Amino acid sequence: MSPATPPVAARRPAASDGTEPAGHPHGVRATARIRAAHNGRVTTFPQLRSDGPFHLRRVQSDSRAAKVAIIGAMSGPLGGDRLTLDVTAEDRAELDVVTAAATLALSGPTTDPATYDVRLTAGEHARLRWLPHPLISAAGSNLRQTYTVHLAATARLLLREEQLLGRANEEPGHLVSRIVVHRAGHPLLDQTTAYGAPEPGWDGPAVLAGHRAIGQLLIVDPHLNISRDPVLLGEDIKDGCAVLAPLAGGPALLATAAAPTSSVLRDLLDEAQERALTR
Repeated sequence: MSPATPPVAARRPAASDGTEPAGHPHGVRATARIRAAHNGRVTTFPQLRSDGPFHLRRVQSDSRAAKVAIIGAMSGPLGGDRLTLDVTAEDRAELDVVTAAATLALSGPTTDPATYDVRLTAGEHARLRWLPHPLISAAGSNLRQTYTVHLAATARLLLREEQLLGRANEEPGHLVSRIVVHRAGHPLLDQTTAYGAPEPGWDGPAVLAGHRAIGQLLIVDPHLNISRDPVLLGEDIKDGCAVLAPLAGGPALLATAAAPTSSVLRDLLDEAQERALTR
């Protein structure tokens, strides 16, 4: 892996007794980069730069797109970490990015929040799919996650995120997540969600109503068949539900879901994706 700048000590892996590592007192600074390009025949990788907890590996794909898996090389993010993942699909490149396992946000040696910045860029006629495993907000964690997306006018994007608030039988940490999307230089989406103490009312009936699994699915495609009417998925709010709705600024659909479990959330987002792509 490439060294981070400035260099910091690597964090220990989890101890054999299952206890969580203490982490570096000043947090880990790391930036990993993926750059995919089309050479006239296939998508290639001029740059795959692993760093910090991000180990990048090209894996076999069952589609035309090239595929990269992000493998966690250490625990985190922990409090004080500053982690960045920069992903670019250049003109006509087709790229899928997945993770090998869930991301677990943990408390760290400092009360400072950890930051996890994902930057996604897709050029003309490029296709970029961001399909990670869930992010788990463990008790005592404090994480600020940001997606910053820049799309060319003819680019296609599928962005899917799933968040689990707390592990089994525990309260969640503090999680703030923001998605900012620009298409052809114009704003398409700017949305922020915040869960866990000290956010007021985050678990109330007007927000999550007791659910602990939340997720979003964003599809941007110039060829989408967009209906003006939102679609409600799920028969009973108590059992989980989702809303699939168009965005005003472009050929895009956004699904937002809340559910009691990760499996129900996954089913809701799968249904939203199927409906979005067959409308």
